[in-house]
Amino acid sequence: MSQSPPLHTRFMRYVWLVYLGALFFQPVFDSSSDGLDWLAVAMLIALFLPIYAATFRARDDRQTLVLIASIAALSLAGSLVNSGASVFAIYAAAIAGRLHPTRRAVAVVAALVGVVAVMVLISPVPMPWRLAGPTPALFFTAVVGATSIFDAERDRASRRLLRADEEIERLATIAERERIARDLHDLLGHTLSVIVLKSELAARLVRPDPDRAAAEIDDIQQIGREALGEVRAAVAGYRARGLGAEIDGARVALEAAGVDVEVHADPTDLRPEQESALAMALREAVTNVVRHADAQRATVSITTVGAVVRLEVSDDGRGSSGLAGSGLTGMRERIAALGGHVEVGGPKGPGDPHGTLVEVTVPLAGTAVDGSQAQEGGG
Repeated sequence: MSQSPPLHTRFMRYVWLVYLGALFFQPVFDSSSDGLDWLAVAMLIALFLPIYAATFRARDDRQTLVLIASIAALSLAGSLVNSGASVFAIYAAAIAGRLHPTRRAVAVVAALVGVVAVMVLISPVPMPWRLAGPTPALFFTAVVGATSIFDAERDRASRRLLRADEEIERLATIAERERIARDLHDLLGHTLSVIVLKSELAARLVRPDPDRAAAEIDDIQQIGREALGEVRAAVAGYRARGLGAEIDGARVALEAAGVDVEVHADPTDLRPEQESALAMALREAVTNVVRHADAQRATVSITTVGAVVRLEVSDDGRGSSGLAGSGLTGMRERIAALGGHVEVGGPKGPGDPHGTLVEVTVPLAGTAVDGSQAQEGGG
């Protein structure tokens, strides 16, 4: 299922219509123009707008090609009465960039350049107005077409990267489930077998040898506690990917969203539960940048400051709304439980009025740092 384009992309569709002003150049500045020239402008715009709007609803390349051909025909016919009609060919070149494969888009743009060249040769419009219309349109049709093709290829590459990341994540999840199943089988298979054997032995020894039966029951309790501890340790290790893997995932996610990212990570000495909490905080902060910030650049920094490890995620996007969502609330609770602190606010420098800065501080392993000390160490 195709996704609807972002709001700013839909808005820009109508901003580009400002170039239809080229149609008004000739009737405004030509002293010999009359009411028929203005009528021609109105008719050309009235014919163009429905076709232009239809190009954004086209379901496949065949429909898009038909609409591009319609715009090219309108441009060619319109150039007989108004030199500015050549601007329609530039719109058609921009739309042609969406065609796939790329060679098809290149061929269509080349054909549109040929149409404009025909306009230059056959247009009956006086030379001064022709120089303001089809002649420069030769250049702009080629440039706009090439730019549109490049942008479309970049978008397709970005979507392929996202699909590849999703597939990698899916395969990694399957592999992790299989590993967990194997580990739990190896971890509990032998232990449960021993428990069953000792339970059967204790049941047989209850009457003939109560003391030995009690010893066997004590062994069963001890083995059960050890197995429970091993399971808890294993599950705790499965809950997070680890800080290093999360940093790599953050870089991939930000780059896939078109955000330039800079990462600086110092080695840390954190307990597993601390590393897990910091990794989850990094994931939440990066997710907010990708989904809500509309940023161009982001920075991820992990440093050791005094007795704390400090995570900073900053961006140059639209800034924090000041509302604590469930993700941020969960982040604060996890970090606070470890004696750390979370701060979310604006950018650091007064010269950078936009963006959001998320600061997370966690005490180093083996140190006792309360929330106020963590906040002080974090900034």
